[in-house]
Amino acid sequence: MPAMSAGPASSAPEFDTGRLDAFLRAALPGRAQGAMTLERISGGQSNPTFFLSYTAAGTRLVLRKKPPGPLLPSAHAVDREYRVLKALANSSVPVPPVVLFHGDDDVVGTPFYVMERLDGRVFHDTALPGVAPEARRAMYFAMAETLAALHGFDWQAAGLADFGKPGNYFARQIARWGRQWSETKTHEIAAVDRAFAWLTEHLDDSVETTIVHGDFRLGNLMFAPDAPRVVAVLDWELSTLGHPLSDAAFSCLPWHSTPQMYAGIDGLDRVGLGIPTQAEYLERYCAAAGRSEGPGRFHLAFSLLRFAVILDGIAARAKAGNAAAENAVAVGEMAESFALRAQAVIDGRD
Repeated sequence: MPAMSAGPASSAPEFDTGRLDAFLRAALPGRAQGAMTLERISGGQSNPTFFLSYTAAGTRLVLRKKPPGPLLPSAHAVDREYRVLKALANSSVPVPPVVLFHGDDDVVGTPFYVMERLDGRVFHDTALPGVAPEARRAMYFAMAETLAALHGFDWQAAGLADFGKPGNYFARQIARWGRQWSETKTHEIAAVDRAFAWLTEHLDDSVETTIVHGDFRLGNLMFAPDAPRVVAVLDWELSTLGHPLSDAAFSCLPWHSTPQMYAGIDGLDRVGLGIPTQAEYLERYCAAAGRSEGPGRFHLAFSLLRFAVILDGIAARAKAGNAAAENAVAVGEMAESFALRAQAVIDGRD
């Protein structure tokens, strides 16, 4: 089922839509004409996102904002999303064109940005239901090639030298997610603690640096309506300067999770479905990126553990009453499953 769909009419925004309408009419006088319609997009777990339209002008936009309530200092960075999307415009990395950013809380209660709404397909289910086997295979390879294009992007020439800290990426990431785990965990998970200890002892300290998306997966790609081609990479809030193999490993999560674990493909008839093996997928990524090696045991275990902490963070936000998705509690409960998969990779069982 596509992840980006309009929410029910009862899913009202938590802000004054009249204030937003007035702001947009002043900011976009040629495009904000006629009645404004606003529909919440369901399926996201993070920054609340809305389809925004002015039918009289044929204007079709997407608004993305920080969620309300108390947040971790570096979380939900819509300003960083806007900045990287603007930098990637007209590059070989397909992204939605951005329209404007507003950094104050006076319009919708939090900072937000607006981008163009594109036509395409977004799949949360990595089995890609309703797609022909040959197209599934092509879509996975398109994902690999899109990721390689991102990692080949010249971030320094694009003015993103201060978008993160070059080098020492995995050490900083392990420290960051370890702090989040300590500060916000909803319950004890022994596999999380064991995995953090192992990763610290087997650290990849290479200094290779690219733009990393931070959440690069099928569910954050939009494919053309009628072709296995990526037309947009979505959801850039975790993007930064980092090690490319963190993205590559994270994009491999479908092979390490079942359909019940965030719609993975483990246990399915992947040959019959036309889905390439993880090795084939990574071979395509490495060929497109000009790499001799893809992610190894450290990178895969790190990505699985990081996702476990992210999922538990969703559960913590649900308890605080400010999660963006209605199924946040159920998703948060999957944290232990992914931590156990990280342990399995470490032990050589997955």
